[in-house]
Amino acid sequence: MKKLIILLIALSFLGVAGLYTIVLTNGPRMKVQPYTRAFQSVLPAVPRGTVTTDWPDQSSSLTAPGAANSANKSAANLQRGSVYYRYYCIFCHGERGDGHGPVGESFFPVPADLRRSNIKAYDNGQLLRAMLKGNGHDPVLERIVDPRHRRDLMLFVRSL
Repeated sequence: MKKLIILLIALSFLGVAGLYTIVLTNGPRMKVQPYTRAFQSVLPAVPRGTVTTDWPDQSSSLTAPGAANSANKSAANLQRGSVYYRYYCIFCHGERGDGHGPVGESFFPVPADLRRSNIKAYDNGQLLRAMLKGNGHDPVLERIVDPRHRRDLMLFVRSL
């Protein structure tokens, strides 16, 4: 009886090993894909009437002479800036702008404290450039932040 049990266990082991071998040698595999070099492909012509996704750089309007005083610090603009800050910035820079947001805590070094005097000393163009292209932002925020939101967001960062 013991020999029969040992024989059944051995046969089942061999059966499983055989199935495993069959699956490895003949089982599902990725099909061979044609070798395509994306950098060598020729792109089709852009259809007529399409709009580019690149936004024009609007920082030049903020760096013009007198632009530092041209920003309208109305309550409505600051309220909109607060909404944009909560949408784009709060996760890294935190509620108070001190760089201790829930995501920012995982960064080394932590994001900038937006309340520091050297950041307050930036003119509008420098602040906007740092907000969109600064360390840790390359080049994501420049593509993400809608140009219509930038001025209000900059005003709110100045008010922190």
